[in-house]
Amino acid sequence: MSCLKCLKYTMCVVNFVFFVCGATVFGFGIYLMTFSRFSSLLPSLQAMSIANSVFITGIIITCVSFLGFLGALKENRCLLISFFILLFILMLVELTGACLLLMYEPQIEEFIDKDLKNGLEKSNESRRNGTVEDDWDKVQMAFHCCGIRNHTDWGTHVPKSCIKHSNETHHWTQGCFTKLKDAFDENLLNTGISVIVVCVIEVLGMCFSMTLFCHISQTGLGYK
Repeated sequence: MSCLKCLKYTMCVVNFVFFVCGATVFGFGIYLMTFSRFSSLLPSLQAMSIANSVFITGIIITCVSFLGFLGALKENRCLLISFFILLFILMLVELTGACLLLMYEPQIEEFIDKDLKNGLEKSNESRRNGTVEDDWDKVQMAFHCCGIRNHTDWGTHVPKSCIKHSNETHHWTQGCFTKLKDAFDENLLNTGISVIVVCVIEVLGMCFSMTLFCHISQTGLGYK
């Protein structure tokens, strides 16, 4: 009984921590949606912009962790089994996404490159019509990059956000997509470890919830 109580309160504490993290991510998503969606970078994927993705991720983490917290605290079998099923679905989605990313990496890279060019062309056109600043400027200033591959992607109208210093004419040498891809390749091991850690946490969450569920079912305790 003492071990099961320890398991119960461990689930409560861990899920509460994830609930707070999810609420923080959710709030950050709202902040991004308010000030900039970064949807102009990839015109074909405006519904899955950075802001929307962060917002949805926050909602998922908050809802799932709330189910786990409440199910463990109230010893509710319905909530515990729902928590188990959601974690299982999330793990399958993550593993499927990781496999597809590895299998179709060249095709995905080609699609993103093409869509970025389309977004950059639209940004260039809007600048000619009088737009002062857009999402491209924010990205270029934040990551110290210029264009997709380099500053020549902008043609003759290179924006001021590409200039290294306000009193110089030197542009950032690396393109934003190139810089992002290089950073991902350099941190591929860390990314893989992060995915494995997330999957391990989800498996532990499923094991804990199922153990508590079985105990409640056997003893007839808790809410149904």
